[in-house]
Formats: sequence, C-alpha cells, structure tokens
Amino acid sequence: MKKNLLLLFIFYFTLIISSHGAGDGVGSDSNKYKSSNLKKGVSLIKKGKKLEKKGKIEKAKIRFNKALEYLIIANDKNPDQPDILNYLGFAFRKTGDFIMAEVYYSQGLAIDPNHIGINEYLGELYIETNRINLAKQRLEILKDCGCEEYDELKELIENN
Repeated sequence: MKKNLLLLFIFYFTLIISSHGAGDGVGSDSNKYKSSNLKKGVSLIKKGKKLEKKGKIEKAKIRFNKALEYLIIANDKNPDQPDILNYLGFAFRKTGDFIMAEVYYSQGLAIDPNHIGINEYLGELYIETNRINLAKQRLEILKDCGCEEYDELKELIENN
C-alpha cells in the first residue's frame, strides 16, 4: 500500500513538474516543439553516455538531469510514446532514481510490451537493484529479436 502511494505521489509530482516551463522559444508549431524537446533530450543522453564511458560520472549525471527537463516536456506534449517513455526511464535510472525509471519503463511496456530498448534497460535496472530473476524475464522477451540488446543484457546477467 505504501509503495503504491509513493508511486502515485511520484507520478503526480512528475505531472506537476511537466506542466511548468512549457516555453522554449520554438513558437506555435507544436510538432516542431515536440520534436525539439525530444531531440534535445536525446542529444543530452548521448553526451551523458559518452561522459560515463570516460569515467566522468558526475558530469554525465548533469547531462541526464538536463535531458529529463526536455523529455518531461516532450512527454507532456506527446504522451504515451514508448520511445519517449524509454528515454525518461533511462535518464531517471542514470540519475539514480530507480523508482521513477521503473514507472516510465512500465508505462512504455504497457503500450508496447516488446519494445526492445525498454526491455533491455528495464533488465539493466533489475540487475542494478538485485532482481536478477526479473532481468532474466526481460532477456526472455528479447531472445528472438536477433539484436545487440539481447547480447548486452545476457552478458550483464552472466556477470552478476
């Protein structure tokens, strides 16, 4: 019960945050607006990943936090898009907010249960939170994809 209330509170808080800061100077073209925020968020995630690989973890977290600002707006303007939900889950996970990451990954899987990126990243979250059996379930979903995400998650599971 307490966990459900916490998740509900976090979801509500996210909605409040996303309703602020709606303007980014793009103008009235709503498609360009949505695309711009998503592109900015994805670009920041890519920069964060590069910094992580170089061992610059704190700088990477700054990029992931900034990406969240853009992705929350993109999600607010264009909800129920599994790719956006995947990026939100990823950015929250990389900032250490595993609860919000799982909320967004779960929302994405409710829309597209076979989403390759979400299944891989949710599996990684399960490994990070010591829920290997759940990670193996994500791997099972990916087994026939013939994709690198399957191989990457399998390797992470085997190394834990």
